[in-house]
Amino acid sequence: MTVQQQQAIPTVLVYEDDPGFPPKVNMPVPHPVPQLDTQPFPTAIAEAAPQQDGAGPGTEAFRYWVAADSLSRASQTWGPLVPTGTQWNPQVGRVLTAHLNAGDDLNAFYDRRGLWFFRRTVAGVTVAACESNEVVEHETGHAILDALRPQLFNAASAETAALHEAFGDISALLSSLRLESLRIAVLAETQGDIEVSSRVSRMAEQLGWAIRQGHPNAVDPDCLRNLANSFFYRDPVQLLPNGPANTLSSEPHSFSRVFSGAFLKIVAGIFRQQNLQDQAGLAKAAEVAGQLLVDAVVAAPVVSAYYAQVAGHMIAADQRRNGGRYGQSLRSAFIRHGILSLEAAASITEPEVARRGAGIAEATPGGGDDQGLTAVTVQGATYGITQPLTLSAPAQERRFGIAGSDPTGGSVRPADPELVATSFLEDLFRRGRVHVPEDHRSDTAFVDDNTSRLKTHEITRSATGEGLVLVRRCFD
Repeated sequence: MTVQQQQAIPTVLVYEDDPGFPPKVNMPVPHPVPQLDTQPFPTAIAEAAPQQDGAGPGTEAFRYWVAADSLSRASQTWGPLVPTGTQWNPQVGRVLTAHLNAGDDLNAFYDRRGLWFFRRTVAGVTVAACESNEVVEHETGHAILDALRPQLFNAASAETAALHEAFGDISALLSSLRLESLRIAVLAETQGDIEVSSRVSRMAEQLGWAIRQGHPNAVDPDCLRNLANSFFYRDPVQLLPNGPANTLSSEPHSFSRVFSGAFLKIVAGIFRQQNLQDQAGLAKAAEVAGQLLVDAVVAAPVVSAYYAQVAGHMIAADQRRNGGRYGQSLRSAFIRHGILSLEAAASITEPEVARRGAGIAEATPGGGDDQGLTAVTVQGATYGITQPLTLSAPAQERRFGIAGSDPTGGSVRPADPELVATSFLEDLFRRGRVHVPEDHRSDTAFVDDNTSRLKTHEITRSATGEGLVLVRRCFD
């Protein structure tokens, strides 16, 4: 393309990944005007499109184009990787719509009606979630995974919820690595060691800074979360419901770091296996890792110890697609984070993958919300609720007999579905994340009515009219 042709392409100013860590911020750069109607994941923005006039940071026009660039790039990242025919969850409709000014908060969420981005002024800095590519690409990642595996939306399981959050951060990572400029910058910053902390591993630096002003230990020191970490798997049933950012808890964003940390090491390992460790090699490594993840989440049964099943199916996908070329990188990353025990990683052999191959090959995206889940009913009185409460517990048949590492040696025995579901429910109540309508509360109700805390779940009447059910409102 000639210089004249490049100059003729209409552009808008955007951030490439995040506004950056105040007071130092990243410089906006020109990008081609994004196309939102990208198949198979078309998107839209509720607000009217502004002029392409080069408006800078802090303006509504700039925020619009950053969000549009992010939505477009996330769609372009995942579109080529998903099975043919994949579409948004039916409740979303044909187009996923983003709302850029949803209210006063330091948050964003996906709720099957769209993407919602909030903003707040902190220490004189207006922090708009839609102004961060990483935040927008994270939330779009939730919608992508919901298109692939809608069963995860209402599953009463800390591990499936955490996989959703990990997928969001991975969505931001892979979308960033689509840009040659960022790949070059990361290679320079890390001196080619992709698994160390870098501009693309650090998620949402500005939002993390803003949260830290009021809650100093709630997020990482230099970002919201960092994929460059060493968190080691524990059964979330055994973890505390909350904790400071330097510890691991069952809270889904916290526990997500175990899987996203392993995924960054997978990208790094695949990159080291490329013929050339240059920006093109990094692009290839990101694409390969993303493809294996998509294959795995489509095929992996929804069970307790879900991380291990996804890990096993990534190894199986590599065996089918690449003849096992990247198996060592995959096993190493999952072992280092305890997602697979040593014996589990060794058990996923080529003959074992071949033996399970028919079931894996028949796996398709989508399906009903309750597919693979089992109803677990608990006494409502235990939770200050007037009627019995039904939860959707993960209970599909395991394809691989594998599990995570027990820190004392060997494998963790996966918890039974009822324990997984009730533990998840109790942690939601402990974190004040459940909305319980007044008419479902008993005299001993202990519901947290703090209106500033987003309720990710609610108690509602069963569709059958018998009892109550726990349903998810959103992923934030």
